Amino acid sequence: MTDTTPTLDLGPQAAVVARLAEGVTDEQLAAPTPCPQYAVRNVLGHLAGLAVAFRDAGRKDLGVTTDTDPGSALPEIGQGWREELPKVLGELAEAWRDPAAWTGMTRAGGVDLPGEIAGLVATDELVIHGWDLARATGQSYAPDPAALQVCHDFLAATADDADRGDIFGPVVRVEADAALLDRAVGLSGREPGWTRRS
Repeated sequence: MTDTTPTLDLGPQAAVVARLAEGVTDEQLAAPTPCPQYAVRNVLGHLAGLAVAFRDAGRKDLGVTTDTDPGSALPEIGQGWREELPKVLGELAEAWRDPAAWTGMTRAGGVDLPGEIAGLVATDELVIHGWDLARATGQSYAPDPAALQVCHDFLAATADDADRGDIFGPVVRVEADAALLDRAVGLSGREPGWTRRS
């Protein structure tokens, strides 16, 4: 690992997401979210799937979990999701506490990529989908400041890429002096002002 390899403790942001998930009621599972194709249960299913995939990517334990395209099917939650999601979020954070996770090559979503980039993608996923979940269920959201900064910088670096693909929607421009979270959300292709009545 070089001095320039980014590392970040994903534990605080994973804990934020776990607390948000705990606050979701059964009645909210079918509610819409800022992701047009996803209800709340689909965001939760996506979070569970990505936690496993990036846990294994961090461990360099490549196989079915790291080879599956997340867009291949609409993610769903299983019966035991309330116990399983915080468990795999914790395992994700623990995997990325190993500096070796940030080095070499790994794979996630069927894509081979450097460990440091996989770590940045995992951070982005936790921050932005945490916002999705909070907005969709009417919960307050205060992401881990370090994770938010990493997420914003990662998104800003890709904002002008022509090959952003299906991962992000078109950038939603916000004021330059807007809150960092709003700027990150806009860079992800979401409308920062989205509400459940949008």
